[in-house]
Amino acid sequence: MNLTLLDATTTAVAPTGIAAFSPFIMMIALFAIMYFLMIRPQKKKEKEVQSLRSAVEIGDEIISIGGIVGRIVAIQDDTIVIESAGERTKIRLKRWAIQSVEKIELD
Repeated sequence: MNLTLLDATTTAVAPTGIAAFSPFIMMIALFAIMYFLMIRPQKKKEKEVQSLRSAVEIGDEIISIGGIVGRIVAIQDDTIVIESAGERTKIRLKRWAIQSVEKIELD
């Protein structure tokens, strides 16, 4: 019985042209899709929230991240003082703790 073995000099054919760059192109396409579907909207939302927090004024009604509702009575650099309903309790919060703002028009 004579078995024929592949010769040691046989080499695999390397892909040429576009096929050689296919994995690289797929990685770039995947990153682009992730950027436009995940990263870009998140950065846009962060920018909107930051502008909302920096535009608060005395008299605005806010809701904090912890669910505290109150009206702004004083503003300092990075803190605000709110007055909650009821016994008019004053609470000091950081600006980053503001979740939403309702502008109150004073007559």
